[in-house]
Amino acid sequence: MALAQLGVVVLDCPDPRALAGFYAGLLGGTVEGDGEWVDLKVPGGQQLAFQAAPGFVPPKWPSAEGSQQFHLDLTVGDLDAAEAGVLALGARVLDAGDRSRTWRVYADPAGHPFCLCAC
Repeated sequence: MALAQLGVVVLDCPDPRALAGFYAGLLGGTVEGDGEWVDLKVPGGQQLAFQAAPGFVPPKWPSAEGSQQFHLDLTVGDLDAAEAGVLALGARVLDAGDRSRTWRVYADPAGHPFCLCAC
């Protein structure tokens, strides 16, 4: 028996509204709130939240000195089309060199790693 249920995944970042807007462009949904806490309500999916973190230091990927903290795996039907879309939204490529793989790694505008997966 579970002791708890997952409520929301929260990402620390310097600008919660801007990062919520990035993920709304990627996943759809509506952005609610302003200031230090912003929610993204994704249709039929898990809610994401974004929290202001003064002094935020983005994770590095890959990094032998530290962890990536967490990352999101996002399933897509067409890696090339999804890649073009996330880059247009402001993501940057971390690892997409091997085009034969079924996944590619990017960073959101605040530096959090995420993968696009055609799995």
